[in-house]
Amino acid sequence: MSDIQPDTKDWTWVLTRACPDCGFDPATVHPTAVAGHIRRDAADWVGRLSQQGVRSRPAPGVWSNLEYGCHIRDVHRIFDHRVQLMLSQTDPQFPNWDQDATAVDDDYGAQDPLVVAAELRDAADTVADRYDSVPADSWERRGLRSNGSEFTVATIAVYHLHDIVHHAWDVS
Repeated sequence: MSDIQPDTKDWTWVLTRACPDCGFDPATVHPTAVAGHIRRDAADWVGRLSQQGVRSRPAPGVWSNLEYGCHIRDVHRIFDHRVQLMLSQTDPQFPNWDQDATAVDDDYGAQDPLVVAAELRDAADTVADRYDSVPADSWERRGLRSNGSEFTVATIAVYHLHDIVHHAWDVS
């Protein structure tokens, strides 16, 4: 994992304009539609994780499909926790998450692809169910990252969706 460069960019700009790489446009997404997108993306990942060569990196410094699958699984878990906090607390501050350290510490490349596929599907279903159950009057509840970035349940749903769309583009 040491040849992977940490991603230190602040991606919150994807909430206000289209991503020039993957084409994701936040203006075309309603937060209540995010759950369906997450479920469809999870089904695609189950397929990707069953393919031959899932552990192979396509180029130096680029994650394998297995490593991306582990990351997507963990993204779903992190966002589910953050949405839970937003729905149960007033203006919670999210715990920091170092995705690059997690990839190394959890040895993404050595994990079992079939186990990861099942865990990714479960995590996607859990967070999709969470988005589906957001009361209409709770989409504007707030949460904060430690760097001060402010999200609402609605904007974090869209931000979450960009993350998985972008990674699907990364592996395509």
